[in-house]
Amino acid sequence: MEFNKLSTVPSLSDIKKVAQLLVGVVKRTPLEYSVPLSDRYGAQIFLKREDLQTVRSYKIRGAYFKISNIPDALRPQGIVAASAGNHAQGVAFACAKMKIHGNIFMPKSTPIQKLDAVRFFGQDYIRINLVGETYDEAFYASRKYCAAQNAIYIPPFDDFDIIAGQATVTLEIMEQLGQKLDFILVPVGGGGLAAGASLVLRELSPDTHLVGLEPAGAPSMSESIQARELIHLNDIDKFVDGASVKQVGAHNFSICLDGIDQMLTVDKNHLCQTMLNLYAMKGMIVEPAGALSIAGLDLIQDQIKNKVVVCIISGGNFDPKRFPEITKIAHSIS
Repeated sequence: MEFNKLSTVPSLSDIKKVAQLLVGVVKRTPLEYSVPLSDRYGAQIFLKREDLQTVRSYKIRGAYFKISNIPDALRPQGIVAASAGNHAQGVAFACAKMKIHGNIFMPKSTPIQKLDAVRFFGQDYIRINLVGETYDEAFYASRKYCAAQNAIYIPPFDDFDIIAGQATVTLEIMEQLGQKLDFILVPVGGGGLAAGASLVLRELSPDTHLVGLEPAGAPSMSESIQARELIHLNDIDKFVDGASVKQVGAHNFSICLDGIDQMLTVDKNHLCQTMLNLYAMKGMIVEPAGALSIAGLDLIQDQIKNKVVVCIISGGNFDPKRFPEITKIAHSIS
């Protein structure tokens, strides 16, 4: 079953109320000025470090807000969610904190590091179900199970409550920056983070250029915006597991269609090189999706000269055992 606190596109007032509710639950993550990146691109570049969030991802924001609004009378029915990893950790954290039992469906390809994190945050309140090879397969299985159990579904991105939660990332950025923001680079998977950013910017900083970055192997939002209608991709590359979906959320697409100023795709080789550079430069271990915004700087370097730029580092749930794979792919750049 569905339960929604917000039934329409979140207003700035809604988003500010969500931010207040999240105080003491999620971290107000740092907005760091990057000297190396600023020097390299001739710009003022700041990093919003959601990789340092409680569950090492911004996903806790939307998940916690969504689950916190479930009435006490409905909580015994339990919740169901599907995730490639980060949403699952946010759901697991919220369930354990509020003592609500849940079933989370995840692809069989989910990195072991993310599975272990879900178990850690969810304690005895979460059961993991590994189904299919992609997020989409896990999603369909979760919906079927949810209907059969009459449980409450917690979607990962296509939901106004979730969008409002993710929007608090950009609200924090505007509060922390203290100056005019020219560009913001946002990773795009299902589109919740980008949709939330768009809603905040159109009220607080309408002249800011919003750039969405997604994997070249899963350009769901890029193709949808180009066609001006939702596009379902039949085949995607699952390498960027935190941002590879066959179809973005309908609500998110509706908001992003005219809210995103520029959509760009990042190829796997470039992304892996960026991950290695971040580790060498700052000791940062970020997941592939988390590196999308930094990788995007190369694609717009002429546009951002002498500009104020924020890159959202969306997550840091990366298994260090994958570094040999990342290194091999990075060095395959022609």
